[in-house]
Amino acid sequence: MKVFKGRPVVAGKARAEAIVSHEGFNTLASFQKALMFGDKEATCSDQNNAELYGKQMAGKALCMPQTIGSTTGGMVLYCAASLKRQPACLLFAKPIDSLAAAGAILSGVWTDASMPTVDNLGDAFLDYVKTGMILTVSADGTVTVE
Repeated sequence: MKVFKGRPVVAGKARAEAIVSHEGFNTLASFQKALMFGDKEATCSDQNNAELYGKQMAGKALCMPQTIGSTTGGMVLYCAASLKRQPACLLFAKPIDSLAAAGAILSGVWTDASMPTVDNLGDAFLDYVKTGMILTVSADGTVTVE
């Protein structure tokens, strides 16, 4: 077990299985299938992300360095939450970008979905965590990896 401390962007608690990407996360490409075609498991549809492609994102602890891509990223996160297809939490090794932060924050304000979001967990976090590990997120930004 190892503990990491980050900055809570959206405070909350979560316990979920990790899904890890060491590449930038393209929000639009990843959630496209879930939003357009009714995929309730939010299977990652970004063919350019070999670590996540074809894997379920809904209800998982989504671990990544940062988001990349379209300016629609925040709206995509909000839409996923409004359809109950959001990750259990978003965990960033680097500082969160303003678009992803807006989507995470507005998801908590405009929906009843929970999606705690923590950034600044550091590169050591992504080096340690592996897909399938169980993560517990505390409201103060502490992430425990089992």
